[in-house]
Amino acid sequence: MLYAVVAALNLVACCYLLFRRANAIAPNVTPPVRLRRWTAAFFAFMTLSHLWYMPSIYLTSSEDKMLCYDIGGMLDSMTTFPLAIVILFTMLQDRRRPLWLAFVMVIPLVVLLALNLGTHDEAFLPMFHAYLLLLAIGLTIYMIHEVRRYGCWLRDNYADLEHKEVWQSFVVLAVMLLGFGIYSFEIGGLANKYIVQVNNIILICYLLWRVESLSDLSISQQQSISTGLSVPSSCNNIGPLLQMHCIDTQLYLQHDLSLIQLAKAIGTNRTYLSLYFSNQNITYNAYINNLRINHFIRLYRKAVADQHFFTAQQLALESGYHSYRTFSEVFKRQTGQSVTVWMKTANKQEQSQTYLDSAERKLASPESKTENEG
Repeated sequence: MLYAVVAALNLVACCYLLFRRANAIAPNVTPPVRLRRWTAAFFAFMTLSHLWYMPSIYLTSSEDKMLCYDIGGMLDSMTTFPLAIVILFTMLQDRRRPLWLAFVMVIPLVVLLALNLGTHDEAFLPMFHAYLLLLAIGLTIYMIHEVRRYGCWLRDNYADLEHKEVWQSFVVLAVMLLGFGIYSFEIGGLANKYIVQVNNIILICYLLWRVESLSDLSISQQQSISTGLSVPSSCNNIGPLLQMHCIDTQLYLQHDLSLIQLAKAIGTNRTYLSLYFSNQNITYNAYINNLRINHFIRLYRKAVADQHFFTAQQLALESGYHSYRTFSEVFKRQTGQSVTVWMKTANKQEQSQTYLDSAERKLASPESKTENEG
């Protein structure tokens, strides 16, 4: 029953990604179409894999069961294994990685299982397991390197990182490797079958959430091609242009403002603007967030001076942040204090300054001078 339920869940997930255009999980996010399709293909082949193994429950001959498992393992190595790797690759949108490499990686697995199937000799299984282990280690090292590189690319090109960070790819990778490891090494006997299916349910839920909550950055990359044709301004002139078209107009308050959009606004291209920030030893993300935090501080001081009611969440929203959690993280990174601690400190300073101003006015008043003369 559990096996049938998991097969049905895979099929439902596949149909949802293929045929539902609206995003039911994160309605305000437009996910990458390419990632949705590859993930749907993964769920489709997971469904077929479950359907293939289901008759083995009723097989009584050990030879027939072994034949079913060997063929199923070879089919999985040709489909679900490489598709899982493709999903990890397509989550990283800084560039299009050659997806055919994922299918090349699994060729030794298919060959070893084919030899095992053709010779009826399990001598090839240790080699299969050894290569699978090396593949997992190599893939983990590669993903660590690529995710770090992707994070740098995001900070260099985007002011807002909501729905863009993909450190969760490591979670997907870990769940996949755990499931494939238990499945391939047959750890735990009968419990193995239950663990694999529970792991599969976790993977279905997590992949659906991750695919639907990840922003599509392909539009911005297409914009970079068109804006890159504009006549670039000298790097020496970019500072005044930023002051005129970004700071004075408060363009930095625009949510999800990208490096490409800012370059277009000031009349240059992405390369020159990136070079300017690099020469200033700052990332684009840090530049925009610095302007936003300063804007928040100005709004806060004005609200306190005018004695207007406000909340930190409201001021953060007016400063260009859609997420207060993101704002608080950026604020602490920029100022070294949490928002709450900073506001308490600022209140004390405002009160002290108000008291000093009041004392100075009192001393400067005519009545005070008369009293002092007396």
